[in-house]
Amino acid sequence: MTLGVASAGDIDALLPQTQCTRCGYGGCRPYAEALAAQSAEINQCPPGGAATIAALSTLLRRPPLPLNPANGSEGPQLVAQIDEEACIGCARCLPPCPVDAILGAHKQMHSVMLALCTGCELCVA
Repeated sequence: MTLGVASAGDIDALLPQTQCTRCGYGGCRPYAEALAAQSAEINQCPPGGAATIAALSTLLRRPPLPLNPANGSEGPQLVAQIDEEACIGCARCLPPCPVDAILGAHKQMHSVMLALCTGCELCVA
């Protein structure tokens, strides 16, 4: 369903898919839906940074804006790292991971599947 200039699917394809929620929405798709409905600004995605803002600006025919500092700052793509020797298996990192990139169980050592980690930083928040 297209409410604005582009569909939520077209917009979602431009987003980095980190599912970090720093945009203020539950993930990249809900943010894309808000953009399609013209109820969100194009400058709320720190992981995508200036490149994503420029792409959204072009697609949605909106003027480019600087990244909103309230949503965070642009930086390098990160991946989670667990010091497996120090991990006590508290499991606090498991629930926030939006892509299930962390393997482990309570009171067991945890590991990160690097190929799945999006760098959302929710496990360290």
